[in-house]
Amino acid sequence: MSRIAASRRVTRIRVGGQTTSRAHFLSVEEPLEIRVEGQPLAVTMRTPGNDVELAHGFLVSEGIIHHREHILTARYCAGAVRGVGGNTTDSVGSVNGNECGTTPASPAAPIESDAFETKHGNTYNILDVALAPGVEPPSAEQARAFVSTSSCGLCGKASIDQVRTESEFEVDCDPLSIDAGMLASFPGVLRRGQAAFDRTGGLHAAALFNGNTGELLVLREDIGRHNAVDKVIGWALMQDILPARSCVLMVSSRASFEITQKAIMAGVPMLAAVSAASSLAVDLAREAGLTLVGFLRGDTMVAYSAPERVTNDGAGTCEAPDADTILIPEKQLATVGSKKAEQSLRRRHPRKTSRTRTSRSQNRKSLRLVLAG
Repeated sequence: MSRIAASRRVTRIRVGGQTTSRAHFLSVEEPLEIRVEGQPLAVTMRTPGNDVELAHGFLVSEGIIHHREHILTARYCAGAVRGVGGNTTDSVGSVNGNECGTTPASPAAPIESDAFETKHGNTYNILDVALAPGVEPPSAEQARAFVSTSSCGLCGKASIDQVRTESEFEVDCDPLSIDAGMLASFPGVLRRGQAAFDRTGGLHAAALFNGNTGELLVLREDIGRHNAVDKVIGWALMQDILPARSCVLMVSSRASFEITQKAIMAGVPMLAAVSAASSLAVDLAREAGLTLVGFLRGDTMVAYSAPERVTNDGAGTCEAPDADTILIPEKQLATVGSKKAEQSLRRRHPRKTSRTRTSRSQNRKSLRLVLAG
C-alpha cells in the first residue's frame, strides 16, 4: 500500500438516488517526530514522503539552520511511534533515546511496501538530524511541547514570543519583477502537478517558481499546507539555493501568517496564494518587504504588499473605493428614495456622507455612497 494514499471502503449516498459501497482513496496522515542530536524537537502530522526535505525546511522555518552545510546527516530511527506525542521505542531498546537505526534518510519517494517496514522494524516516522560543528542546537524553549497538527503548524509553540522568528535573509531588496500574465499562469501549473490530490482530493500543494523565467522548480503535496511549504523550502536548502532570490512561492491555500513567515525565512521575495491573506500576514509582508499576492485566479489577483514587483504593461490603473465605501444599486435607491438611504447610512455610520456617480463603464449602474472620515 502506498504511504501517500490509502484505500478504504466507504458508502456513497446520492439524494434521491442509489446508495453504493465502493473503495475510496484517502490522504495518509501520520506523525513524524523530528529529533535534533537525538533530542525530540517536534511532532508534526504529515503525509509521508520527502520527510528529509520536511525536516530541513522545518529547521529553516524555525531559524535553527540557514544553509545546507549546517546539517551533517539526517537518519530515520528504527521503531514506531507508540502514541502521538508519547514515548517511542527504538529497535535498540531505548525509549526517547539518542540511538537511531542505520537507515539513511532519503528525499526519494516513500517506501511502498508494508512488508519492508515490518521486516526492518522501521515505520519511517522518526527522523534524527545531526548538526554540523558550531551550529547551535535548538534551546529547550524552542522545543515544542505539543503536536503540530496537519491544519496548524504554530499550535505547538510554547509562548506568543516564539511565534515570531527573525530571518537570516532580507527580501525587501530583491530585484524580482514579474509580468502579471506569467504570474497568472502559476495556479494552473500547480494544479496540473497535484497527482496525489487527483487521487484523494485531500492534499495541499506548494511550489517554487523561477520568477524570471516562469520555470517550475519544485512541487510538493501534503495534508498540511505548512508541511508542503516546509518540503519546498527543504528542497531549496538541499539544492543550496537559499535565499531563494527572484523566486515565487505558490500555495494552493490561503496566505496565513505562518506561511508568510516561512517564505521570509527562506528569503523568497514573493508569496502567491489562490485564496485570501490574513490581516497578520499582510502586516508581516509589508514590514518585511515581501510581495504578497492573493486571490490569484484566472486573470485577476490582489497584491496586498509591494505591488511594484508585478508589472502589467499597457494597462492603466484606477483608484477603487475604500473598504468602508458602500455600493447601493441605483434601482434600489429609486425604490426607497436616496434621501432615506442616506439618512439610514448616517444612523449606522455617524460621519459625513456624500454621493458621487460611478463610471458608466461598470457592469451595473450604482450610486457610490462614500463615507468621509
